[in-house]
Amino acid sequence: MTAAAVAIALVDGPDGLSFLLTRRAAGLRRHAGQWALPGGRTDDGESAGEAARRELAEELGLQLAAGDELGMLDDYATRSGYVITPVVVWAGAATELTPNPDEVGEVHRVPLDLIDVEPRFVTIPESDAPVIQLPLFDRFVHAPTGAVLHQFREVVLRGRATRVAHLEQPVFAWR
Repeated sequence: MTAAAVAIALVDGPDGLSFLLTRRAAGLRRHAGQWALPGGRTDDGESAGEAARRELAEELGLQLAAGDELGMLDDYATRSGYVITPVVVWAGAATELTPNPDEVGEVHRVPLDLIDVEPRFVTIPESDAPVIQLPLFDRFVHAPTGAVLHQFREVVLRGRATRVAHLEQPVFAWR
C-alpha cells in the first residue's frame, strides 16, 4: 500500500464555516471527474500533514504552515492501493485559490451543514461491506471521500466516535 494524505481544509466564508472540495480534472488517468479532497501521495520522509499541505499548494495554490494543522482522522485503505490519512487544517479566509487545471476541474466551498446528513448505505455483489454514499449537490459522494467526510461529520459536528475503514467503495473506484 502507498501512503497518501488528504486535507479537510476549513475556511471562513459567506455561508459560515466551510471546507474545500474538488472535482478531479476530466483528463486525469485515474479517478477523473470524481469528488475529492485535495491530496495525494506522501513523498519519502514526508509526514501526512506535510503531504496534505503540499497537495493543497499544488492543487489550489493554498500555502499553509504546520501550525495550521488541527488534527487527523482515521486512515482509510482504498481498493486502488493507497492508505489515506485525512488531515484537518485551518485555512482561514482562503480568498486566493488558484486551482491547477491539470488536477482540478472544479473547487467548491462546502458549508459544513451540507454534510450534516445521513449517508445512504447500499450493498453490492462484489463485497460484503456496505458502500457509503454521502448526499451532496443532488448527487452522491462515494468512499474514500464520502467515508472521510462522514467520519469528520460524526466526530466534529456530532461528537461521536465513528470508524469508517470498513465502509466500501463503489466498484468504479477500485482501479
